[in-house]
Amino acid sequence: MVKNIFVLLGSFHKKEAEEMLDEVRLYARAHALNIVEERWVPGSMEKPLALKQLLMRDDVDGGVVLGIIEKGETKHGLVMASAVIHAIMQLQLEFMKPIGVGILGPEILPDQIPPRVRPYARAAAAAVNTMLRPK
Repeated sequence: MVKNIFVLLGSFHKKEAEEMLDEVRLYARAHALNIVEERWVPGSMEKPLALKQLLMRDDVDGGVVLGIIEKGETKHGLVMASAVIHAIMQLQLEFMKPIGVGILGPEILPDQIPPRVRPYARAAAAAVNTMLRPK
């Protein structure tokens, strides 16, 4: 049975996010997941609102949230990641729709990003797929 999902991405790391999106598309095609919307937001702080809007859709069974929260000069990324992940978990429970989270970081260093882009995106897609098809 085909399940409808969305993909929510931050455009702050556009090149890497496009690669992550490509990986989710490949996974979706191979696993009977139909991507009904791909939504771009500026960064991680905008994800909770967009996520809620997407979860409110009747044609959506679940989704994938992708992005990168890179190490900065301050602890802003840690605070942001904590707030965003908490919001994602709360929305997942509120709507009872699974969310695969493929957000690299926080505190990820630039040289750690490239080898993790595709595996994290694929793992996020696999997580939502698993939750949509419980045994």
